[in-house]
Amino acid sequence: MIPTPRRALAALFCVAATAGLAACGSDDDNNSSGTTTAAASTAAASGGKGGSIALLLPETKTTRYELHDRPSFVAKVQALCPDCKIDYANANQDPVRQQQQAEAAITKGAKVLVLDAVDAKAAVATVNRAKAAGIPVIAYDRLITGAPISYYVSFDNVKVGKLQAQTLVDKIGAKGKGKSVVMINGSPTDPSAGDYKKGAHSVLDTAQVKIGKEYDTPDWSPDKAQREMEQAITALGKGNVVGVYSANDGMASGAIAAMKGNGIDPKSLPTTGQDSEVAAIQRILVGEQYMTIYLAIKKQAETSAQIAVALAQGKPVPSGLVNAKTDNDAGQIPSVLLAPTAVTKDNIKDTIIADDFLKASEICTSKYAAACKAAGVE
Repeated sequence: MIPTPRRALAALFCVAATAGLAACGSDDDNNSSGTTTAAASTAAASGGKGGSIALLLPETKTTRYELHDRPSFVAKVQALCPDCKIDYANANQDPVRQQQQAEAAITKGAKVLVLDAVDAKAAVATVNRAKAAGIPVIAYDRLITGAPISYYVSFDNVKVGKLQAQTLVDKIGAKGKGKSVVMINGSPTDPSAGDYKKGAHSVLDTAQVKIGKEYDTPDWSPDKAQREMEQAITALGKGNVVGVYSANDGMASGAIAAMKGNGIDPKSLPTTGQDSEVAAIQRILVGEQYMTIYLAIKKQAETSAQIAVALAQGKPVPSGLVNAKTDNDAGQIPSVLLAPTAVTKDNIKDTIIADDFLKASEICTSKYAAACKAAGVE
């Protein structure tokens, strides 16, 4: 379902008084939009000219975008090109709004668009518009098919689904023979969700368990995932469900809420996730969620920033970044595909903590202090 257009965004621009990070504005629909600029006096250190780079992210329900993707991207651009400007906007799951944001960035003279599409099909028009204006587009996180994108930076998304499903199947073991898992996939407008689903099916379709109920969840919505899980419990019966494949952490939270509301201890039903959100790691520590996927989002954002700065400055993309080509039905797109990692209670310390993706202090609040200590997360 495509949301109706909301009223046009009012641009709010604030210039930081000192060290160079501009504030962002927001409208009453909680949409983030703004421009980031570094002090022009340090421009010589960049070794090249600046320019405007548009960073267009899809939504805020998934916490990674505002907590990790955006700040990592901004910091890397400013380190490489202090006089580059970042025209930032978040579409809050509205593809029409994202088209408007992209059009505004093009009109304002962006030299590069870094686009994480709300709706990959709707984004084709945006890419074509940018192409006509001579502006390269980096497809960030989500592939845009059938459009002349210049680069694609993401993860091996089919492998993500395989890791989630295999970890779930291994945990369930022989007790799952002939019983059901509930499969809660991501948004049907997100091509990455289709890849996760493909990878998960490659494991689940040949496992001892069967897929009792399967849902494609609009907007990756935790609330909708909760309703889907409630429907699955009603249809299958409490005793016939042995696990839940959830494509991300937010939807896992909805599925777990449905279990609790139906008198099911979530510790008895291993549930997958993705994104390594703080709340998900806390659930893993106390046993309510079994696993998540750790994505090196900082590396993804920084790599995208390196490519964007090179394109904005008219320079070659640094060698060694591109490690693949992806067929998007419009060509073989130079790509950076990063490897995902499965995280359970046993390796939280060696993954997300070791990489400084999250700090123990963020996770180990008083409610979770004992579980953190037991897992060596301190």
